Amino acid sequence: MLRVLAVAKSYGDTPILDHIHFTLAPGERAGLIGPNGAGKSTLLRIIAGLEAPDQGTVWRDPAVRLGYLAQALVYAPDDTVGGVVGQALGPVLALPATVERLAGVLAATSGPAYDAALTAYAAALDEAERLDAYGAPARLAAVLAGLGLAGLSDDTPVATLSGGQKTRLGLARLLLDRPDVLLLDEPTNHLDLGALRWLQTFVADYPGAVLLVSHDRAFLDALVTKILALDATTHTLTEYSGRYSDYAAEQERRAARLADDYRRQQEQIEGIEGDIRGLKGRARAREMTTIDFALRAKAKKGARTAKVRERKLERLLASEERIEKPRQHWEMKLEFGAAPRSGSRVLTLAGVSQAFDGRTLFAGLDGELAHGERVALLGPNGSGKTTLLRIISGQLAPTRGVVRLGANVRPGYFAQEQEGLPPQLTVLEAVLAVAALDETAARGFLHQFLFGGAAVFTRVADLSYGERARLVLARLVLSGVNFLLLDEPLNHLDIASRTHFEQALAAFTGTVLAVVHDRYFVAAFADRIWAIHDGRLAIYYDLESYEAATVL
Repeated sequence: MLRVLAVAKSYGDTPILDHIHFTLAPGERAGLIGPNGAGKSTLLRIIAGLEAPDQGTVWRDPAVRLGYLAQALVYAPDDTVGGVVGQALGPVLALPATVERLAGVLAATSGPAYDAALTAYAAALDEAERLDAYGAPARLAAVLAGLGLAGLSDDTPVATLSGGQKTRLGLARLLLDRPDVLLLDEPTNHLDLGALRWLQTFVADYPGAVLLVSHDRAFLDALVTKILALDATTHTLTEYSGRYSDYAAEQERRAARLADDYRRQQEQIEGIEGDIRGLKGRARAREMTTIDFALRAKAKKGARTAKVRERKLERLLASEERIEKPRQHWEMKLEFGAAPRSGSRVLTLAGVSQAFDGRTLFAGLDGELAHGERVALLGPNGSGKTTLLRIISGQLAPTRGVVRLGANVRPGYFAQEQEGLPPQLTVLEAVLAVAALDETAARGFLHQFLFGGAAVFTRVADLSYGERARLVLARLVLSGVNFLLLDEPLNHLDIASRTHFEQALAAFTGTVLAVVHDRYFVAAFADRIWAIHDGRLAIYYDLESYEAATVL
């Protein structure tokens, strides 16, 4: 169905992809993974025909239709929800009326024109059946409901939608178009757990093939049958059969074997080098301390033996049997450090309500957080999670109710849209603005967040989504907070960075309230779950009980 053959791509002198090969069979689900910057989006754009490779080709059957969901969607300024959906389903929705009209024409036609009318009617009927035009309204309703867009009217301007709604609208348009191959670039970003479950079921049942870029480990595990792993250092791709967890386990086994083989070979090399030094030393000592011909001959023989062993060692070091030291990948190092101690009661919500333009978002929320707790804040998109975090952080006043922070509580807020970053500053200036560091110390600190060399002089406005997320985290680390309010902090972080983030939160001594939709993360991180549903706050003690209570 789809073949990628020796594809290579560079930007200037920077290689991105190097001789990439793989195939995608009908009905296959493949997960394309790799660190941010490894070239995943570039490869999808090449496959979609939106970017040309420097070398190689992408082959597919001419009858195969591709559907591509970009990570960052662009809409026209005057687009409406109905207009965007109509781009996919408009012609299909119009087919039943066309069939009905042509049936009327056929009934009223006789004589020589009858055959032409019959041909047109039969063609329209075949097309309606092929595209399941009569089932299209039900498909439309199911997709919009599953993605949480059913409440939007057709004339809603796309410009008024949130970032998450825009992503889901683009996903709806793609799924309704029903291409033969789905190319999905991080489709799970901005999806709540309900929409995630729906999308997971939809993709699992999808009759076509799927190539999926995602950092959601649970989502990958549930769907893919093979992993395509891009290496950001070699710019090559390696294929692994099975789920993501199978790939991760195999990577751990390979790393352990490589480290063990390297250690044993280093011990062998050190042993040979020790023998050589011993032979040379003994030979030199004999030559220097005796004039006996026989002893001096033995010394020369020992020196020749040492030389033979040196050449043997040189051949080993130059051969393919030489095991290179396992590479230490440059990954984000996130340590919040020791948080200043707060009081035992960190947060109290008493009857907190919020309304906008006469519409109540939530009402009468009551809850408490104690020092050191890790709580996941869940709920459907639009239920008010971000609003509640903004109220707690002091950026927004509640319509009613009281929010009390405990003694010595210092909140730090990670905004979903990263709007707190000053776009006109460079990365270096953005860090110096929140911490009393000299430039050398600041650059060393930023290096831990993958901003090395000239990257520290990049303007915030020119950063990618993932780079902005890393910069927000860097500024939080420097601010000395002890109560983290995190609004979808994992969006745009690759799997390695998510793992480091989880490890850092585990070591963080303060309190955390996080809006997050990564099920793997929630299961490992949360002591409790706060869930906003129908304007009320419910409390669950594990992910399973939350999902059981919220399955539609």
